[in-house]
Amino acid sequence: MRNKPSIFVTRKLPEAVETRLAGDYQCDFNPDDRLYTGDELVQRADKCDAILCCHTEKFNKEIISRLPKNVRAIANFSVGIDHCDLQAAIAKGIVVTNTPDVLSDATAEIAMLCMLGAARRGNEGFSMVRADRWHDWSPTFMLGKQITGKRFGIIGMGRVGQVTAKRARGFDMQIHYHNRSRLDPEMEQGATYHQQLDSLLAVSDVLSLHCPNNPDSVGLLNADRIAKLPDGAIVVNTARGTVVDDDALVAALKSGKLWAAGIDVFNGEPSEIHPAYRELGNVFVLPHLGSATVETRDAMGFRALDNLDAIFAGREPLDRVA
Repeated sequence: MRNKPSIFVTRKLPEAVETRLAGDYQCDFNPDDRLYTGDELVQRADKCDAILCCHTEKFNKEIISRLPKNVRAIANFSVGIDHCDLQAAIAKGIVVTNTPDVLSDATAEIAMLCMLGAARRGNEGFSMVRADRWHDWSPTFMLGKQITGKRFGIIGMGRVGQVTAKRARGFDMQIHYHNRSRLDPEMEQGATYHQQLDSLLAVSDVLSLHCPNNPDSVGLLNADRIAKLPDGAIVVNTARGTVVDDDALVAALKSGKLWAAGIDVFNGEPSEIHPAYRELGNVFVLPHLGSATVETRDAMGFRALDNLDAIFAGREPLDRVA
């Protein structure tokens, strides 16, 4: 009987996913969910046929070049692939996959939570109740921004952006978007396309970021672009921290140019985020929870396993990115 392929699983995964893994493969699990160093990633890959990893592991050019020849595939438990050098993997003959489609709903929900939390001063209200500083009510107490009927600008109208637009329509928001290319009319669902980013910024009462992390998007939301937003706008980021210039965003939040920000992803997360995000009252923050539902994390794991199953059966994986 042929031995089962061996999989190095870099993080603790949901129980249902690990149960399926254990049934179909020989697995090197990480029960303590510790973060491996680059050297440890290379060492533990010594006897595996594939690696199932998350965005927390950095498979850069140097690490991939050191992987042993027995590694046939890197299956990512994520949609984002900016942590993996695809060209280095191609040069090494390693197949790389990701897990698209299955986390759009969950991430769109978080975008709505960030928008509402920012608009309605959720951080300040929560802190007030927890600290027993809520003592009365008045007509001018804790006034926030109403988002119903406002203009909702989206940068990056991919899977998540489209689902987020659908959710925003539930608040009767007017949808505007900027994308590398215009969507077909049936996918636009009446949204207004802006070929130029500056045009989108000018009409975005709420600006929601859904673009991937790549060289063109690093620092995309900088001081110049923030200045083009309407006064009192709200910024929502559930994409990647790298698309925002933190100093510029913090300055706009402090000056009042922006009403608030709702942020789920950060530069330097988790321990080295900009300190102002922990201090400012008009920032609603979450610890990178975009896909953090039971249903979505199970679906991500099963999608990664579907890709591995295809690879070891000699078929083309559905979600190959390299």
